[in-house]
Amino acid sequence: MPLPFWKTKPLNEMTPEEWESLCDGCARCCLIKFQDEDTGHLYHTNVVCEYLEIHHCRCTRYADRSVLVPTCLTLTPQMIGLLSWMPDTCAYRMLAEGNPTRKGGSGTQKSRDLPLWHHLVCGDKNAVHKAGISVRGKVVSGKDVDEDDLPDYVVDE
Repeated sequence: MPLPFWKTKPLNEMTPEEWESLCDGCARCCLIKFQDEDTGHLYHTNVVCEYLEIHHCRCTRYADRSVLVPTCLTLTPQMIGLLSWMPDTCAYRMLAEGNPTRKGGSGTQKSRDLPLWHHLVCGDKNAVHKAGISVRGKVVSGKDVDEDDLPDYVVDE
């Protein structure tokens, strides 16, 4: 039986469909974060982007997200290794950190597999929610929070 694509292909060789399928649907990257300009400290809140449909953890304006929210990043294989704020459970981050063929990779790192709850492994898109990895039931929508009140929503990572 052939190995799955994420075990055989570097991130930069994946098709757009393969790349998009790596997203586990946790929506933790949709948490609003802000940085202290003096210290550089990054603060995480329990507030998500106003366009996130919280129950399903899916963006309601995915195709337009970077235009509607200029701080919303469109992930690429080239940038994923630079985003230390991405969750440790993020498939993009896990594969970038465990893939020695990525730019700057030493070739000595052990390949990391996707977690058992990842839909590409178990076949269940709800497994990320059942495992408690997603933001479902843990966040409030940005449309309900004034930007000046964000410090009141800071949570420890």
